[in-house]
Amino acid sequence: MAQQQQFLHQRPIQNPFSNPFSSSPLSNSSASNRPISLLSRNGLLLLLALLVILGVFLPWAGSPLFPFPNRSSSSSSSSHSKWREYSLAQAAKFAAKNGTVIVCAVSYPYLPFLNNWLISVSRQKHQDKVLVIAEDYATLYKVNEKWPGHAVLIPPALDSQTAHKFGSQGFFNFTSRRPQHLLHILELGYNVMYNDVDMVWLQDPFQYLEGSHDAYFMDDMTAIKPLDHSHDLPPPGKKGRTYICSCMIFLRPTNGAKLLMKKWIEELQDQPWSKAKKANDQPAFNWALNKTAHQVDLYLLSQAAFPTGGLYFKNQTWVKETKGKHVIIHNNYILGFDKKIKRFRDFGLWLVDDHALESPLGKLQ
Repeated sequence: MAQQQQFLHQRPIQNPFSNPFSSSPLSNSSASNRPISLLSRNGLLLLLALLVILGVFLPWAGSPLFPFPNRSSSSSSSSHSKWREYSLAQAAKFAAKNGTVIVCAVSYPYLPFLNNWLISVSRQKHQDKVLVIAEDYATLYKVNEKWPGHAVLIPPALDSQTAHKFGSQGFFNFTSRRPQHLLHILELGYNVMYNDVDMVWLQDPFQYLEGSHDAYFMDDMTAIKPLDHSHDLPPPGKKGRTYICSCMIFLRPTNGAKLLMKKWIEELQDQPWSKAKKANDQPAFNWALNKTAHQVDLYLLSQAAFPTGGLYFKNQTWVKETKGKHVIIHNNYILGFDKKIKRFRDFGLWLVDDHALESPLGKLQ
């Protein structure tokens, strides 16, 4: 027994971390029987081999070829597929409250403006009605990741890097789809309010939608009107048409409102973008208003409540005289993201710096 114990004591024990390239695991070599220190040459080689193996296989973790797929990647892919198949009819039904949807159209570069606008809408308790029409998949995924169900993409997706440059063909393609979206929502039977996202709500605009007219809109002229001005469509200007802004529109699902949207679509088709004209959607909207005025019940909103940016930001005397009457402010009559943001900041209207958590999207990274 003593000899057997002595034999067991002297017999070398195989190290499970021995050289993986050794030809014989039972080699009598003293080097193969010694424990490997992580600081030794062989230990460092082993760690390097493990890192190489992990570097090769981890990127395949989300692949169906890998036996243990990355659940996060799989879940994200499933979510993206779900939102790609999400239809405007489904989205409108989800967002509509009391038969009304608030719509904006957004490409990815405009997400900070969307968030700023949403804060102001949330302060008036109307955020649940909002439906974001995403013009690219990055916007669709980001908004629905933060706020599921409130964004929809109507194919084809546009190039987000050109859609925000005013005067470009990309911008025309972006804005020219607007009447099609609005008409579709009207045909689904909903009231719809459209807003550009470079706007800020100071009061609840719905209380200013008096009567039961087909279409409501705001003037884009900077000339000051009397406080009790007419709510009829203004007379045409020098170009033979009015200068109504297509930035803020409220429509009821009436035959008149649908006719106006169809005429807008026709006018856009008749006035395509070219390098010479560099058209946008607004002239076509005005021609549609002028040509259907005798068939559609139109309502011009109060200038004091819905001023154009060319008046609100440039005539401080008028702003003081109409203090307390402003409802929605439009940051137009200026080009460029940075300039718009600076002007909003100068007037205390860039809310995302200090109030991002008031938006349904929270802080955007």
